[in-house]
Amino acid sequence: MTGIRSIKKQTDNNYINMYKMEAERRDGGTFEYFMVSRKKRPEDFYMNTKKLKADGVLIYGIYGENRDKVVLVRQYRYPINGYIYEFPAGLVEEGESARDTAVREAFEETGMEFEPLDVNGCYEKPFFTTVGMTDETCSAVYGYYKGTPSSKNITCDEDIEVVVADRDECRRILKEENVAVMCAYMLMHFINSEGDPLEFLKAADKT
Repeated sequence: MTGIRSIKKQTDNNYINMYKMEAERRDGGTFEYFMVSRKKRPEDFYMNTKKLKADGVLIYGIYGENRDKVVLVRQYRYPINGYIYEFPAGLVEEGESARDTAVREAFEETGMEFEPLDVNGCYEKPFFTTVGMTDETCSAVYGYYKGTPSSKNITCDEDIEVVVADRDECRRILKEENVAVMCAYMLMHFINSEGDPLEFLKAADKT
């Protein structure tokens, strides 16, 4: 039966750690499988708790009087040694809701005020990111920005440019630039929407 026989922690870092599992194949044999997690202990893994809790958030935020622009960041990422377009995002701190995190991270990364929408839970629930290597989950938070973009709150270990893009610029970004996959799919939605891109969320049942 496919499953996990044991888990051993390999590293002891602040934000993410590697674990080695003794994994069981369908034929009963075993092999080593490695994963990374933001959880500090295997007891807290989803595989053990079966409770979905967001590790992080990404922010799908619309800007402008006509609600015709989307707020992105162009950020240097060490694993690719280069820049990539993403939505503003960040890790959920203890005691925070996903929306609380979105407001805080939006201000830190863009310098702007972010107003989250109250949406149906199916749109905001935590989803797994790269499930072949991690149990990390992320919630999308939707809403509107106001204010003037600024990089004044970005720390020295971050290299982030705030980008306010209309539909034509988003088409160019998708065609010519490196883009994080979750951001890419939402930009496809943004490009192909009419009027307010978030209107579908307001029309949805909130239950």
